[in-house]
Amino acid sequence: MELDTTITIHEELIERCKRGDSSGYTGLYNLHAKEVYNTIFRLVQHTAEAEDILQDSFLAAYQAIDGFQNTGGFRAWIKRIAINKSINWIRRNKMKIVEMDTGNMKIEDEEAIDERAFTFKMEEVQKAIAALPEPYRTIFQLYAIENIPQVEIAQMLGIANNTVRIQYHRAKLKILRTLKEGGIS
Repeated sequence: MELDTTITIHEELIERCKRGDSSGYTGLYNLHAKEVYNTIFRLVQHTAEAEDILQDSFLAAYQAIDGFQNTGGFRAWIKRIAINKSINWIRRNKMKIVEMDTGNMKIEDEEAIDERAFTFKMEEVQKAIAALPEPYRTIFQLYAIENIPQVEIAQMLGIANNTVRIQYHRAKLKILRTLKEGGIS
């Protein structure tokens, strides 16, 4: 019952936006801003920039609202816009993902990871993620937190799929090492 109500509220707010009613914009923003901001902040890790990207994302969504097809829901749509804008910011400002000459290297060639060792306190994990080098952190956030397939991440970042897989694997290793060494103070 609650899901139907949520869908109806979203549909109503979207229709208001399409008619130019500002209460529709405000309603959608209030429903999704916090979650979208958190997604952006995990990627850019800069408060002012995350706030700017949040505003730009909602503005872009509102400007394109007439073309919105409710196939995956507004939340998924606005988060995708925000992620793309975050990645563009990262590209412009700091992140340089270097293609790796991996030759025939496969993940199996890398150090094995005991997945059960990833059961640590969330705060420790968040600190370990924040301490990752920029490319690793971005790829880890997009894949592990935002559940974006590695193939899509590769396309978004303009790098080879193998580079995404290897950098994700190395990010997990770095997180695990940090946690095993007692975390970050």
